[in-house]
Amino acid sequence: MDWPYLIASTVKIVVFAFMMILPLVALSVWAERRVSAAIQDRVGPNRVGPLGLLQPVADGIKFLLKEDFTPNHVRKGYYWLAPALVMIPSLLTCAVLPFGSSLFGEKMVIADLDVGPLFVFAIASLTVYGIVLAGWASNSKYPFLGGVRSTSQMISYEICLGLSVIPLIMIFGELNLGRIVQYQAENGWALLPLWGEGLSLKGFLLAIPVFISFIIFTTSMFAETNRLPFDLPECETELVAGYHTEYSSMKFALFFLGEYAAMIIGSGLAVTLFLGGWSLPFGWLTPEEGAAVPIWQGLVHIGVFFAKVIGFILFFIWIRWSLPRFRYDQLMRLGWVFFFEIALANVILTALILMFVK
Repeated sequence: MDWPYLIASTVKIVVFAFMMILPLVALSVWAERRVSAAIQDRVGPNRVGPLGLLQPVADGIKFLLKEDFTPNHVRKGYYWLAPALVMIPSLLTCAVLPFGSSLFGEKMVIADLDVGPLFVFAIASLTVYGIVLAGWASNSKYPFLGGVRSTSQMISYEICLGLSVIPLIMIFGELNLGRIVQYQAENGWALLPLWGEGLSLKGFLLAIPVFISFIIFTTSMFAETNRLPFDLPECETELVAGYHTEYSSMKFALFFLGEYAAMIIGSGLAVTLFLGGWSLPFGWLTPEEGAAVPIWQGLVHIGVFFAKVIGFILFFIWIRWSLPRFRYDQLMRLGWVFFFEIALANVILTALILMFVK
């Protein structure tokens, strides 16, 4: 058994997944409340700790101490399984995200797979099973309607999400997320090709399909994470609370945590594919691939990655409290009539540009 590899992987799992992602979930909940309060000219949480920073801790204690009530009419096995199926995929997908260059000679990625985006989409698609099971196992009409809505919505936008990434794969010629970030660090971010090869005619022309991909990817990510204006599976005005109406205590908290964890991982994937991941602009502090990285520089790269992710999370929150909810027919029409066709045309446009510049 390769003990050094096993120990290094365990440390990265503990540090990244449990000491960074989960606290970021709590901070996202706090930021959601503070930003929404600022947008609506309210105060927001300000009693528990300085600036209300301990409010997520108080919420966690509340969920732990509340009675775990299971209604008699539910299908108990599936009812208990559903929250875990929502939370676990969100944490598993963080395994392939490169959250830094390297530290102490170790790559800052838990699993350096050559099929990174495919792994993320494959695992993230399992979340829909948890939501469907929650709606069906609750044996109640509102959760059932929420589960049905979620199934059609997530399947529809998964197609757009996958198609939006294909132009990037064609441009980079690579599925390893670490090497994709390294390429962007040296030749300009996909969305901001302002140095290296990005300043060439090829970089200028390819910026058009990349921008289209970014719009489709970001919008589809809102739909995949059930965030406003795409929160039809759990909209309070129509379905009480949707698929988690019958849940309480930590089971409800797992749905809540799963949504925010998926939002964070989605932000991390967007940052990795479009905004250069851990890299600084204009190639600053960019190490050569495979070269040793000083400890301070490795820590800077990790900080840069999480700063970008936090910026993207704030964008998620801002959109939620700025736009009204779509009607369900508008949501499905946007996915199938517009985004699906635009994403397909964008793949063809990218192919034509690559053929022209070569």
